[in-house]
Amino acid sequence: MTNSADKQDSRAVRLAVVIKRLRTSLQDAALAGAMGLSLSELSILRRLRHEGPSTAASIAATEHVTHQAITQNLSQLKSAGLVEATPDPNDGRKKLIHVTAAGNSLFETVSASRNAWLTRVIEATVSQSELPDLDKAIELLERLAAVSNSEKLR
Repeated sequence: MTNSADKQDSRAVRLAVVIKRLRTSLQDAALAGAMGLSLSELSILRRLRHEGPSTAASIAATEHVTHQAITQNLSQLKSAGLVEATPDPNDGRKKLIHVTAAGNSLFETVSASRNAWLTRVIEATVSQSELPDLDKAIELLERLAAVSNSEKLR
């Protein structure tokens, strides 16, 4: 392997490691405001908020977990009053799961907790003179994130 290829691989590995560490820290900050919810339960709430009501089977498929795992998570979320099930108007045999007002409120709290943590970290770690560099890095990360796995790369 050439020196240039080694640098590219090293850059990709460093980026992946940093993103994973930051994601873990963000998840930890989110959990601090989540009143004991698991990451799976938070993920279900997030998905339902962004994509709207869904069946348990559909949630299981998109979360890549078993129907049994989703049933357990939904049971916890229902017990906490964060989601509820209503009959599917298109198929009376199915139930649509949707976020309750309490679920929306908790999700807002979780998001605020995560954002506050990140703001504090930026203020404590990044100098005023480095803020333009951070803005450039964010733009690059946004471009990287916009590339889907299905897109052909040159």
